[in-house]
Order: sequence, then structure tokens, then C-alpha cells
Amino acid sequence: MPMTRLDQLQQSLRAALGERLLSVVAALNEVTVVLRAADHLEGHRILRDDAALSFEQCVDLAGMDYQGYGDGAWEGARFAVVTHLLSVKHNWRVRVRTFCPDDQLPLLPSLIDVWPAVNWYEREAFDLYGIVFEGHPDLRRLLTDYGFVGHPFRKDFPVSGHVEMRYDPEQRRVIYQPVTIEPREIIPRVIREDDYGRGR
Repeated sequence: MPMTRLDQLQQSLRAALGERLLSVVAALNEVTVVLRAADHLEGHRILRDDAALSFEQCVDLAGMDYQGYGDGAWEGARFAVVTHLLSVKHNWRVRVRTFCPDDQLPLLPSLIDVWPAVNWYEREAFDLYGIVFEGHPDLRRLLTDYGFVGHPFRKDFPVSGHVEMRYDPEQRRVIYQPVTIEPREIIPRVIREDDYGRGR
């Protein structure tokens, strides 16, 4: 049976990354690799520089929260960083997942030295998930306000948030205050006529 491009990619990934790999999985015509946290930076550098791989572009970087994943069956680390890489030279893609070793302080090295374009992606993952990228030159919030408390994409973040903001006409500025949403039961009211559904 001839080797497919997916087989060739997996073989090249195993050869280049070796012990740095925790797994290589092909599903739905896509390849996903899991790197050890200690090899996050070096592994991505190899993915970019190895001639057999040549992933010149990091198309996306995102944070993930696995709390409660698989209906609570997940027993691994809670936070992960996922990158999507593209090789224009070889016309193939790979998804790379690295789990943060500490759930209390999710931390991985920044990939800015490998792909400068990940700057804002890493800031977004920090803002929304609280993942810290060591070596990032300007790691601050990107989408939420500087005074925002918490990280809103974490699964334990309350849906209503911690604070709400509103414009105060007396102070002539936006103010923050504790959330004042009162929980209430909403029971749908259905009104039907006696002859509903019958031809008239």
C-alpha cells in the first residue's frame, strides 16, 4: 500500500521531534501532535526549521480549559496551548497541543522568537484563560478592561461575571460595581384558544 501524505507527515514529525513527542494522531484528515511542556519552545523551533517539515507560519494559537472535559472523565492537566501551523512549501498543516504542567499557574515559554505574529494570540490566551507566556515582551490584557477580575473563558468563571459596569450621570464616568443580577425562575406562559389547531 503506498504511503499517503498524512503518513509521510506523521513519519517526518516522529523523525524530527523524537522524544519530545507525547503522541501523534491522525483523524479526520488532520494530524495532531502533543509536545512535552519542557519542549514547547524547542519543539516549535524544530517544526519551523526542519527541512522535511518547514512550518513557516503559525496560523493560530489558542488556550484551552479541559476542566470537566469528557463529562468529568478527563484526568490530565487542565490548561493547554494549541497552535495551528502551516507549511506553504509542503502544503500541509499540523495542530500542536502542549499542556501546562501547573493548573494553579499555567505557564509555557512564549513563541514570539519563533513566530513574532503570535504576540497578540498569546496576549489573548493570557487574557481569557490566564495562561502566562514566559519571555513575552508585553503580556497584558487584550480584550477585557485592565481592571477586569479573572479570566472569562475559564470554565469556572461565573456566567454573570464578578462586576458590571454602567455610566453614572452624577459622576459623569463609567463605574464598576458588584453584579446585581437577581436569579429568577422563568416559566413560559402558553395561551391557546379552545379551538386551536382545528380548521375554522
